[in-house]
Amino acid sequence: MTAAVAPSTRRMALLLAGLAMFGPFSIDTIFPAFPQLAQRLAVDEVAVQQTISVYLLFYGLMSLAHGPLSDAWGRKRVILGGLVIFVGASVGCALSTDLTTLLAFRALQGLSAGVGMIVGRAVIRDLYHGHDAQRLMSQVSMLFGIAPAIAPIIGGWILLSGAGWPLIFWFLVVFALVLLAATARFLPETHPEQARIALSPRTLLRNYVRIGFNPRFLRLALAGSIGFGGIFLYISSAPAIVMQHLHLGEGGFAWLFIPTIGGMTTGSFLSGRMAGHSTPTRQVALGFTLCAVSAVLNIGYVTLAPQFALPWAVMPIFLGGMGMALIFPILALAVLDMYPLQRGLASSLQAFVQLMISTVVAGVVSPLLHNNPLHLALGQAGFFAAGFVFWYWEHQRERASEAAGTAH
Repeated sequence: MTAAVAPSTRRMALLLAGLAMFGPFSIDTIFPAFPQLAQRLAVDEVAVQQTISVYLLFYGLMSLAHGPLSDAWGRKRVILGGLVIFVGASVGCALSTDLTTLLAFRALQGLSAGVGMIVGRAVIRDLYHGHDAQRLMSQVSMLFGIAPAIAPIIGGWILLSGAGWPLIFWFLVVFALVLLAATARFLPETHPEQARIALSPRTLLRNYVRIGFNPRFLRLALAGSIGFGGIFLYISSAPAIVMQHLHLGEGGFAWLFIPTIGGMTTGSFLSGRMAGHSTPTRQVALGFTLCAVSAVLNIGYVTLAPQFALPWAVMPIFLGGMGMALIFPILALAVLDMYPLQRGLASSLQAFVQLMISTVVAGVVSPLLHNNPLHLALGQAGFFAAGFVFWYWEHQRERASEAAGTAH
């Protein structure tokens, strides 16, 4: 451990998972409200979809800054600042009366929402090494995985209670205020002043270019981010899948999200158990194998089944979620370990790559594919395959480097 006194691992897992949750909550709680938003704001549902794309775009852009800010000012201060801005943005969303205003405050939400996940990863690596870091990263991922499952369910319950869509954003205000209080009380400062790096635009730009164009960084970041695109394609297409293909109402999102996130939670649990008992390469290989099985079953079902129906329509994605949850902690820690003195910046760039890909998935790929279940299944398979290609490329380079080292 690098901190003088490490806090309770369980408390840290709960707090860091909560901080990572408010990003997905901002995306998924409003899914059931899409039809109501379109009606109340007098726009079509394609326009409402931009509440996700705008959020993700600004989330991704700001992800470049969260890490370097925490490297310069400290982890805790940056997280607290992000939470305060998020509370204000959520209040603005709740009070919006037209789509333009809503999109502006969604952009502000996106600018602040990534601070918990991005800086939280650096906190984990500040405190723990090796298998301990993998275990905590897996625990956080397991708890974090619950958020996309319960968020649309909560959003659906709020709407079914008769409350309008603004109450969803008031719920986010309360959630962020609870996190703000918990962070102020329980999160230690894990990045001491003597380890901080002064902010210099020229140096920062040089570091962005140096890390962002490092071939190994790109292979690791793209393996995880493109692979996760196969899961996020279904998450971002949830309104069409649930309401259009499965013919369920506002309360039916659990049928898609519980198998999806159940798989991710199971995979995160297994990743924690495998720490110290399996090599990282074997764990990632198992993860991509599960993704491949998921893709084959998914394509087979939508091709052969006479009707897209529960429960078989959503079961293959359980395996895909489990596979990605096995892969993610290994790749995330590998990136952070490349730059031990600039973990915040490395975490920011990794998150930026993932968010830009997710933005393209939500804003471009999902609208193109979500009207046809077979197109969605093929799209998912393509993302899984591309992620595997980047990981296999990195794996082969590592083996070649090890062989060269042994030869010398």
